[in-house]
Amino acid sequence: MTEVAQSAELGGLLRSLGVRRGGVLMVHASLSGTGAAPESVRDALRDALGPEGTLIVPTFTPENSDTSRAYREAVAGMSEAAAAEYRASMPPFDPDASGCPTMGALAECVWSTHGAVRSAHPQTSLAGLGPRAGQLLRRHPRRSHLGRLSPMRGLYAADAQILLLRVGFEVCSAFHYAEYLMRPRPPRRTYRCVVGDKGNWVRYRDLALDDSDFGEIGARLPRHMVAEAEWASRAVLLCSMRDVVGHARGQMSGYRRALA
Repeated sequence: MTEVAQSAELGGLLRSLGVRRGGVLMVHASLSGTGAAPESVRDALRDALGPEGTLIVPTFTPENSDTSRAYREAVAGMSEAAAAEYRASMPPFDPDASGCPTMGALAECVWSTHGAVRSAHPQTSLAGLGPRAGQLLRRHPRRSHLGRLSPMRGLYAADAQILLLRVGFEVCSAFHYAEYLMRPRPPRRTYRCVVGDKGNWVRYRDLALDDSDFGEIGARLPRHMVAEAEWASRAVLLCSMRDVVGHARGQMSGYRRALA
């Protein structure tokens, strides 16, 4: 299948799933093995949303933190001296320049597109294209990765849709917003990262976020909440952020307490 045909197929699939024209759509995607250029996927998404719609992607940067899973994996097996050298070389976060290699080609494409807006959080930034991107992403303090002070609250209020394009609920970052709504609230922890200049380490406290059960929580969602199709041999899932966050909050508040 040619790239043009593949893009047209994706556009038709997005419309059949129920992507709302003029709405807000948060997308997690894996394009590996599709042969599709991220620019063509971006354009298909924007075409499905229409000129009044807004496309949002996560542009997380665990590479500039020594409290992240990415850092622990990077220094595993290193000597103390090598790990110290690695830490000293870690780049600071710059919303206008920092890539997000762990988030995939589509996320890289969206944040680097002319006119894109990116939030300021040095670990869990989001990027967007469309008329509502500036409003949704303008506020993102360090102490709220993905909570009530972050863009997630605005996405929830906007009744955003979530598209999982060839990935599963294990990467659904909206479930983190559900963690902030849990009762009792999860414990807090200290995070560290580099901002501004190399070697300028900052620390802040926020919830101890945990995505280890996101896949299972997604599997337990009522089927009527999720529209499903297939593209490039993998599942494509569409759901309402309000619906799945509400259900995830209920699961977490009981399910995680039972495991504690």
